[in-house]
Amino acid sequence: MQPSLLLASRVSESFHQCLQARFGVVEATSADFDAAVAALPPELAGDIRIVVAFGSTRMPTAALARLPRLELICCLGSGYDGIDLDHARQRGIIVTNSPAANAASVADLAMGLLISSVRNLPAARQYLEAGRWQGNAGERMQPVRGLSGRRLGICGLGAIGLNVAKRAAAFDMEVGYHGRKVRPEVPYPYFDSIARLAAWADVLVVSLRADPTTYHAIDAGVLRALGPQGFLINVSRGTTVDEQALVHALKSGQIAGAGLDVYEHEPAIPSELFQLPHVTLTPHIGGSTLEAAQEQEACVLANIEAYAAGQPPRTPVPL
Repeated sequence: MQPSLLLASRVSESFHQCLQARFGVVEATSADFDAAVAALPPELAGDIRIVVAFGSTRMPTAALARLPRLELICCLGSGYDGIDLDHARQRGIIVTNSPAANAASVADLAMGLLISSVRNLPAARQYLEAGRWQGNAGERMQPVRGLSGRRLGICGLGAIGLNVAKRAAAFDMEVGYHGRKVRPEVPYPYFDSIARLAAWADVLVVSLRADPTTYHAIDAGVLRALGPQGFLINVSRGTTVDEQALVHALKSGQIAGAGLDVYEHEPAIPSELFQLPHVTLTPHIGGSTLEAAQEQEACVLANIEAYAAGQPPRTPVPL
């Protein structure tokens, strides 16, 4: 008998059909996981064995408790910050993710945000829309520093951070990093604190995993260390940055600009960010490429099929 699977996030049509062909798929009726589970008839909730969702999907303990036969949670993407791992461990629920599946795509966007912010592309468009550009012989925007020779600090040298470093090298940028531990296999200098990395860097890219240890890791002190010529790029999770401190730093000129794909209270975004120069904003699209989706879905499917065959999952999250 096919195990029942709760599909709690939107996936591609081809992957949806693939799941339906192999498992008894129950589709969430709400983007709110708690509400979606509460809406399930008790007999249906009691039969769910597998949940598939983005790792940022908030899965409250009370909602998981209403799925008494749940044995496997498969996260689309590398993150799993929406899941209470202690609860999963206590119940013996296996949690998997899709490590590195979207790393290249997120790194691409990080570089796009970096270029847009440092070269002030939002203001350049406003300049054009205002009709101020009359050709190169007339009024021109003030020149800014380019990327070559700038120092790029990477906060979190995992799969995404390594991909950012590789791309930054092509721009002749100098790379340094901070992480949980030194990585002797990489050629970049290591900094033993985020503040020291920020003080060294011209641009600070945040690619940290979201967990209690990284909450507000980028705080007012780090932003002061980054300085009035520094830029912050965040492609990890919004909770890694103290958003109020960031808004203050941008408004007061403590830092020069920012490129943000994630926000502390998504989907809410502080209105001040839309008014500030040298700030580029995108709606959490770092992993939103066809290539990333295909790799994530293939990883999830491999984990589910291993589970169904009574084998260990391919990419379990350490509990």
